[in-house]
Amino acid sequence: MAQAATPDSSTDGAATLDEAVRVLRGRRLAVLTGAGVSTDSGIPDYRGEGAPVRRPMTFQQFKGDTDFQKRYWAGSHLGYRHFAASRPNDGHRALAALEQAGVTNGVVTQNVDGLHLRAGSSRVVDLHGTVDRVVCLTCGQAFARETVAQRMAEANPWLERPDEIRLNPDGDVDVDDIDAFVLPVCTVCSGVLKPDVVFFGEFVPVERFAEARAMVQSADALVIAGSSLVVNSGIRLLETALRKKAPVVIVNRGVTKGDARAAVKLSAGASETLAALAERLIDA
Repeated sequence: MAQAATPDSSTDGAATLDEAVRVLRGRRLAVLTGAGVSTDSGIPDYRGEGAPVRRPMTFQQFKGDTDFQKRYWAGSHLGYRHFAASRPNDGHRALAALEQAGVTNGVVTQNVDGLHLRAGSSRVVDLHGTVDRVVCLTCGQAFARETVAQRMAEANPWLERPDEIRLNPDGDVDVDDIDAFVLPVCTVCSGVLKPDVVFFGEFVPVERFAEARAMVQSADALVIAGSSLVVNSGIRLLETALRKKAPVVIVNRGVTKGDARAAVKLSAGASETLAALAERLIDA
């Protein structure tokens, strides 16, 4: 691998990269990633420093109100092309290299951007789903997001995508005028369509979480990168590792809910830290 920039080892007593390497070397790793891993790809973080306060739409709002559906789909349509055009960064590529070298058993991600697969990771559990797939809430039929996007563009030619948009972490933008927007519907049963992502107020599918938990259970250590662990599913995976006495290394610029329980907490950017860890752990 190319020479990776070493994250700044803080001079205030915080953990260093060397400490993380000592904990992780020689162990098979599971990895959990959050929004902080994708910020260097131009996708903003919900909770990172400087992130605006947002109140994301809940599943109950979306499911029960056509206006909420219009607002979501109009904003999602505007933001999707920009979101889909994002490219993997050094952190994504480092995790793919670690998997290919047999150091990790794959990636569990809270992100919905698909960047781990595009970076070359082969085993990825999309804990909260993925924006490139759409499902019908009535009959369960699944659709490629591109086909739904084409239908929306044809039905709403007035909805021009601005050159500069303020992208939200889940791939949408804020839209005020939604009255004229024509909703996409299921071509099988005319039911309500929804991106295959876990909304606030929804539960992670049982089978998907079981796969993620199995990855953590089969590993010797857990690396958590770019997640504040505010979402319950992340904490549950942390606890899975701790119950089997596997050490946990957390990489995040801000405070997380797991800091006090981690063997090592690195207050550093995810991309450069993962790249530096990969350089030290591969063929170690």
